[in-house]
Amino acid sequence: MILVDTCILLDIVQPDPSWENWSLAQLELAADRGPLLINPIIYAEFTAGYPSIESAELALTDFGAHLEEIPREALFLAGKAYRQYRERKGTRTGVLADFFIGAHAAVREIPILTRDTARIRTYFPTVALISPVEG
Repeated sequence: MILVDTCILLDIVQPDPSWENWSLAQLELAADRGPLLINPIIYAEFTAGYPSIESAELALTDFGAHLEEIPREALFLAGKAYRQYRERKGTRTGVLADFFIGAHAAVREIPILTRDTARIRTYFPTVALISPVEG
C-alpha cells in the first residue's frame, strides 16, 4: 500500500510540464507494488476543482485510488505534530493537511508518494517517502 499525495494526482490531471511524466511513472510503479490509497484530506484537495462528485469519482477510479479513513491515532498524532510545528514558530496556517497525511502514513506504516517532503520528513521521520529527492 502507498498513500498518494494530492500533488501527484494533480500533476497528471492538470498537466504540469515539469512533473507530469515523473508523477505518472511513479504512480504506475506504485500501483504495481500494491493498492493506492488516499484519505479524506487528499480527496477534498483533489476534488476541489471538479464540477461534480461523479466526475471526481471517475478520475479517482481511473487512478485506482482507494479512499481510506484516517485512523483516530493518526488524527491525534497530526495534532501533536502541528502543535510542535507552531511551537517551533511555524507561521503558515494552511499546513494542517500535511500533518494529517504524514500522520496517516506514520500510523499505518506505509510510504507516501509525494513531491512535498519537508514537513513529512521533519515531523514524521519514520515515514518512507517516494519523491524526486528520495528516488
